[in-house]
Amino acid sequence: MPDLLIELFSEEIPARMQGRAREDLKKLVTDGLVEAGLTYRSAGAFSTPRRLALSVEGLDAASKPVREERKGPRADAPEKALEGFLRSTGLNKDQLELRDDKKGQVYFAVIDKPGRPAAEIVGEVLAAAIRNFPWPKSMRWGSGSLRWVRPLHSILCILSDEAGAQVVPVDVDGITSADTTRGHRFMAPDAFSVTSFDDYAAKLRQAKVMLDSAEREAAIAQEAENLAFARGWEIVEDKGLLAEVAGLVEWPVPLMGEIEAQFLDLPPEVLQTSMKEHQKFFSARNPKTGRIEGFVTVANIETPDDGATILAGNQRVLAARLSDAAFFWQNDLRVAKAGMADWAEGLKSVTFHNKLGSQADRVARIAALAREIAPLVGADPDQAGRAAELAKLDLRSEMVGEFPELQGIMGRYYALAAGEDAAVADAARDHYSPLGPSDDVPSAPVSVAVALADKIDTLTGFWAIDEKPTGSKDPFALRRAALGVIRLVLGNGVRFQVVDLLRNSMASRAMYVVENNDDLAMSAVTGKDWIGNIAADLLAFLHDRLKVYLRDQGIRHDIIDAVLAQPGNDDLVLVVNRATALNDMLRTEDGQNLTQGLKRASNILAQAEEKDGVEYSFGADPKFAETDEERALFAALDTAEPAIKAAVAEEDFPAAMSAIAGLRAPIDAFFEAVQVNTDNQIVRRNRLNLLSRIRAAGREIADFTRIEG
Repeated sequence: MPDLLIELFSEEIPARMQGRAREDLKKLVTDGLVEAGLTYRSAGAFSTPRRLALSVEGLDAASKPVREERKGPRADAPEKALEGFLRSTGLNKDQLELRDDKKGQVYFAVIDKPGRPAAEIVGEVLAAAIRNFPWPKSMRWGSGSLRWVRPLHSILCILSDEAGAQVVPVDVDGITSADTTRGHRFMAPDAFSVTSFDDYAAKLRQAKVMLDSAEREAAIAQEAENLAFARGWEIVEDKGLLAEVAGLVEWPVPLMGEIEAQFLDLPPEVLQTSMKEHQKFFSARNPKTGRIEGFVTVANIETPDDGATILAGNQRVLAARLSDAAFFWQNDLRVAKAGMADWAEGLKSVTFHNKLGSQADRVARIAALAREIAPLVGADPDQAGRAAELAKLDLRSEMVGEFPELQGIMGRYYALAAGEDAAVADAARDHYSPLGPSDDVPSAPVSVAVALADKIDTLTGFWAIDEKPTGSKDPFALRRAALGVIRLVLGNGVRFQVVDLLRNSMASRAMYVVENNDDLAMSAVTGKDWIGNIAADLLAFLHDRLKVYLRDQGIRHDIIDAVLAQPGNDDLVLVVNRATALNDMLRTEDGQNLTQGLKRASNILAQAEEKDGVEYSFGADPKFAETDEERALFAALDTAEPAIKAAVAEEDFPAAMSAIAGLRAPIDAFFEAVQVNTDNQIVRRNRLNLLSRIRAAGREIADFTRIEG
């Protein structure tokens, strides 16, 4: 069975596109081979800045012969129907077979497709893959029509086995396949031929090319750590930058330099961001001082002076970049020490959204809401309000204007420079968090208050103007904001009624939104409770996000639905505590059986109430019990009901689950021995009222009818 090797050699492929391109090449080619009848043992894709490569091992030498039978029109069908069938099969009428069918004789086409050699199939599949490659951005060059991410220079395509290697003929826009490639652009630019993947990888290494991006990443990381260790420093981990740099070089040569002393007092985040964004440098931290004091740049060439010239050039460029950063820093500090009034005034001219006002309007709303939330999280209302007033001011700073990713981080530095309390300054940094599912959740009370206020204001604002997420579209990151609210509440055990906060947040913006939205103005005039409706709709959205979050924690959606059906479902901590305890109980055999008993009782009761037109919810009396099983169930309920209510009142849901679990055996025995719908109407009514007690006991905890299974 032959092995296939493909290489598409071009000008430099952007680093951010290489990973996806590897997977696309593998999928396009292997899917095409399988569809054409070829199977293979394994496949691997590789990339460097100038090439995409694919190795397919254990490929069939040829596709298998295929016989295809296609049913056509009846023998007495119109001539045009027959002509269409003949065109679709490529046969003539004499080659068709007449066979008996239920409705008479029918034409059948029997098409024998002989097997095809792998080389023929590979050539067609590869040509189609190149022409239809899904680059995010592509270009044309010269006079050709082919589009590629950068000009494509050559195609290597060979099949190799024990007998040797053969070139698979491929011609795409005048670029013909061969068995040759080239090494490093500067250190080994000459062409050379290869006979297999192993030969290809070995000769590329000799020609100063590391084919595997993972190997380049590991080499860069290891050498950078060695260089830093030699100076007593440590590399600041940045996996994203590591992957990007590995996509910029074919033969990585890490070089270490020092940051000039005049820049060492810049905030470490500024140094790290400037070097990363402008130079693609890794930062080196001195663990003794905590400062960023050095950097690692990765060259793509070995030089006689061991990179000294490259390093000197990089340091000159870096000095210019850091001079700009130092200029921004000094200018911003002057504004911060003066109280940041200029920035606050500037926010009035920055539009947050044309229907929601300026950033200054938004800051005022967030500050009011933060003061309201502060007592709920143990924060000082004045500190929370002050932190909210300062949190967005760095958006007007020169540093954040240059590096938007530093917003919040720089806000903390400027707040401290202005003499603000550390808790206020920390809130300026932390109020954007958590930004994603793996981001840390703030725990300082002031930070929690401002972070919650920021996210709730975002949600209520866009809900008020009907800019909700739809399908996969979420341009304002409202799902992320909702998850942030959930994680902040659960991570800090914050207890409050979400609906109340949502309504208050809506009320704070009501006048502005109504005046700038004709539909809402009409609702206000006609007396519609649009604030209440929006708050209820937004709570449902939070519940949906909570389901997603808890599903990742191993709690099923139906369990969450059963808990959300209970009162107090806008207290997210209460909901999660209930759901967790219920989930733990349902993992046991007793819990599963108890659920079936509770659901059976509810179903029988619902059917009887619908049939009789009355509600069976009181009056069950043990004196009408006819069996020991009935009397045992009465006794069990007498014991369990007060225990369940007490445990639920104290929010001790594990204890509540334990108490209701004690009903499992009596309920099972009752349904085994007792017929509820007996002919004796007094006994029947008493038994239905007894089932009502079972249902009520379950509803103290959750709506068990919503649980699946």
